[in-house]
Amino acid sequence: MKKTRIVIAFLFLSAALLTAQTTATPGAGTEAQKSDTTEQTPEVQLETARDLAAHGRLEKAKVLLDALAERTPELPGVERLRGLIFYQKEQLPEAVEAFSKASAQDPKDSESVEMHGVSLFRLGHPEEAIPFLEKGSTSVESANIDPQYVLGLCYADARRYDDSRHSFAAQFGFAPDSAEAYLIAARLLLRREFAEQAGVSARKALELNPNLPLAHQLLGEVALAKADLATAISEFQSEGKLNPLNGAMYERLGDAYIRNGQYNEARIALNRAVLLEPNSTAPYMLLGQAFLKLQEPIQALHYLSHAAKMDPGNYITHNLLGQAYKATGQLAEANREYKLVVDLQHKQQPPPAGK
Repeated sequence: MKKTRIVIAFLFLSAALLTAQTTATPGAGTEAQKSDTTEQTPEVQLETARDLAAHGRLEKAKVLLDALAERTPELPGVERLRGLIFYQKEQLPEAVEAFSKASAQDPKDSESVEMHGVSLFRLGHPEEAIPFLEKGSTSVESANIDPQYVLGLCYADARRYDDSRHSFAAQFGFAPDSAEAYLIAARLLLRREFAEQAGVSARKALELNPNLPLAHQLLGEVALAKADLATAISEFQSEGKLNPLNGAMYERLGDAYIRNGQYNEARIALNRAVLLEPNSTAPYMLLGQAFLKLQEPIQALHYLSHAAKMDPGNYITHNLLGQAYKATGQLAEANREYKLVVDLQHKQQPPPAGK
């Protein structure tokens, strides 16, 4: 479940857009709603359901569609719209069933085939999803849910890394075995927590193009994730030689230095990160942490207060602020920050199962 979080919001929005694409001409559904739906033809009822769904009235649309689903023969398009509504309501098993019926009724209904695969992926069945997404990716030229991206994720989960790279490369328009293809695959594999394979892919990218920007940075991130601090620092430094204006690299280098106890080096790197990325919260927070380690709490307060204004919901920043206030003898302010940490952690805890 954790691995699917990075695409859930994107897929949810895309399904909504797919629903909007199926709507009738503006006004047609609205006029149909004015009459008793029991007196409408099935075709008009379907258009009414589409109009209702497009305006977010999912339950009313579903009532109409459920009635249409009982008819024999079932009107084409009913199951696809039912599937999209189930998908938006996070009722994924029901969505799979509806999309399966839709594609059985019309094998050329490529959007239902594609959404069948997406729903299976969301349910944690990537290998089952692959055949449906492979069909969708070849038959739908412009889908709101990019089938190449979801298919690439499924291939990665199935440990089919070459196929995964080819899908990601197709999404970005790269040659399938180019240095760029290996690098984008490495980035997305690392995001999916396949750190070892991400490292293999990034090293292959550098083998093909030793001057490729961001490849050393990604290898540094892989090493940082494995707590291999010496390698992480070395890779970030190599990235700096190729890409000296990369603020994100200095942020990660500063993080690695802090973890390695090199606080003055961290301060230098993070000062550069702040100059290059003044709207990013992390460098300010890390810089505050470095100053705390350097026993300079007044400086730490300056940067941590700025970070807290930028992202007031980050309890880590408030915890560091509490330490800085305590170090300067401002105990009331420290206690306020520690209380805020507890409150924020409580708010961010997921609700108990079944609630």
